[in-house]
Amino acid sequence: MRYDQLLVRYGELTLKSGNRHTFVNQLKGNVKHALIPLTGYQVHANRDRMYIHLDEHIDVEEVIRRVSKVFGIHSVSPVMRVDKELETIKAAAVLVAKDVDQEGRTFKVDVKRYDKNYPMETFELQQVIGGAILKDIEHLTVNVRQPDYKVTVEIRQDGAYLYSRIEKGAGGLPVGTGGKTLLMLSGGIDSPVAGIEVMKRGVTIEAIHFHSPPFTSEEAKQKVIDLTRIMAETAGEIKLHLVPFTEIQKTIHKVVPENMTMTSTRRMMLKIADRVAGNINAQAIVNGENLGQVASQTLGSMHAINAVTNMPILRPLLTLDKDEIIIKAKDIGTFETSIKPFEDCCTIFTPKNPKTNPKLEKMEKFESRFDFEPLLNAAIDHIEVLTITKERPEENFSDFL
Repeated sequence: MRYDQLLVRYGELTLKSGNRHTFVNQLKGNVKHALIPLTGYQVHANRDRMYIHLDEHIDVEEVIRRVSKVFGIHSVSPVMRVDKELETIKAAAVLVAKDVDQEGRTFKVDVKRYDKNYPMETFELQQVIGGAILKDIEHLTVNVRQPDYKVTVEIRQDGAYLYSRIEKGAGGLPVGTGGKTLLMLSGGIDSPVAGIEVMKRGVTIEAIHFHSPPFTSEEAKQKVIDLTRIMAETAGEIKLHLVPFTEIQKTIHKVVPENMTMTSTRRMMLKIADRVAGNINAQAIVNGENLGQVASQTLGSMHAINAVTNMPILRPLLTLDKDEIIIKAKDIGTFETSIKPFEDCCTIFTPKNPKTNPKLEKMEKFESRFDFEPLLNAAIDHIEVLTITKERPEENFSDFL
């Protein structure tokens, strides 16, 4: 059968009071962005819910797939809207029941009578509509406690809305309502999941990636672009800052003891991320660190690394175990890309026996043997910024930051 619109239910933003309109307007814009380049729809949002009116030619399933990924949406239902004449409602209810029916299943009619002036009471409507369905689909039986499916009928001022199917949405808050962060994006499993987790809280992200050609390949760079594109399905677009890191990394291995090079590498990365975050007006830096997972993610290492910045560091995966992170990566669709065998600069330059509890004083002493500022400045001056979208190839946003 053909549904003429989608009913979109809000998630947490229903808890907002005085500023709910701001969240609703942002969500409406995010939905429109998610539907690019589709045509044949109109989006109407009010305080309590959103309706997406669909033309006949549009692919309803594709619209549902895209909309259900937008943060801030609790659920989506394909809906049939008809006038409130009883015979029309009964006929529509039969069509909805047939659309989801399988022989031997049980059902229930659930009536929500928002128009209190409607002449029939809720219980009476349930009986009449249920009777019409039973008459037309003889093998069905009613089960009001645990039905296989429900036919829901909402009686509103402007008509009757009927549906049975409810698709789960992404939940959370609309991206763009919680400030901006800079995500430190590697080619691994963790950091894309961390980016999605903060976006789910309404936060806008830009991403920064460090690459060290010729030690890292173009395939590794493309892998990060592909991961960014997957994340952009929930955000519309994401700016990706690609930092040339070769000279800095080679110098670190000349002046810092091998077992501390990983810590020093992370410190230099964070110094650059701190400056980029300031330039783009980000309020925090996000990474995929997980406490104790690797040598650079012990409390001692984090302390030595964090000392280079006063910017808040968000670690949404800090206490998860690896299996939990992998499940999340599979759910958001980044896992298969993340495990492609193209290594980033941290992986390639990993020391054999990295220090797990590096002392800040020693790190600063070894790094003071060389003036890294010119190298840091050169790397920042040659950052390539790409605007990544879910639909089209990346475009140069600017050649340099």
